Formats: sequence, C-alpha cells, structure tokens
Amino acid sequence: MKVYIAGKIWTESEKEMLSKIDDLCKKLGLETFLPHRDAGFAENVGDAERIFDADITEGFKDVELVIASLDGLHVGAGTAWELGYAYAKGIPAIAIKTDESPEEGFEYLSSILISSMPIVNSFEELEKKIKEVLKI
Repeated sequence: MKVYIAGKIWTESEKEMLSKIDDLCKKLGLETFLPHRDAGFAENVGDAERIFDADITEGFKDVELVIASLDGLHVGAGTAWELGYAYAKGIPAIAIKTDESPEEGFEYLSSILISSMPIVNSFEELEKKIKEVLKI
C-alpha cells in the first residue's frame, strides 16, 4: 500500500515532521511517496512543470492514502492542493496537527479542510487512524 505524505518543506522542523510521518508509515509496512525526497525541490519557476509531473502525475500513482501535516500558522498551498486532488480522486486523507486543535486553528484551517478528513493531534492517534482507514 502506498501513502502520499503532504506538508510544508521550507524549514528543518517541517521536514522533520514529514520524516516522522514517513518513519511511522514504514514501521507499518507501507510504501511512501515523500515529494521533496522523491520528486526533488523547485529552485525556480522553470522547475514547476518537472515538479508537477514528478510530484502529482507520478507521485499519486497507486496512492491509497494521503497523510498531511497541518502544523504551523498556515497550510501550505501545495498541501491544500494535494488534499483537494486526493479528495477529488476519492483517495482518503488524514491530517496531523500537533501544535493546536482544529478548533483553535479554525480561522485558517477552513471548514473545507476540517470537514474533508479526520485531523489527529498525535502520532499515536495517527497510527490508529492509519490502521483504521487502511484496515491493517
């Protein structure tokens, strides 16, 4: 089973969060797609098409679950797009937000994100939710 891991990648703490999600998935025997690891980074606008093809066209192939980190003051534009894409394709998603509850972050998380998937606040809850959603 393949899991797509979405989240912001601009700080070391953001990359560390995504690595922790990746480690949890691997511990559960899941294959992962981590965009910045598997598709690389965009250095400028000229890289946009290459990143889109690697990240979305290839990265979403055979994906059965999307896990998104929503930590921080704002959800990344790419993360929001990836979650919407997954929803449109009928791929379930789970979000993790460890820095505050969805109620506390309601203003910038939006009703749409909150209503479209379960949002957990710990790695223990994430593990349980992954097992529930993928029936493993």
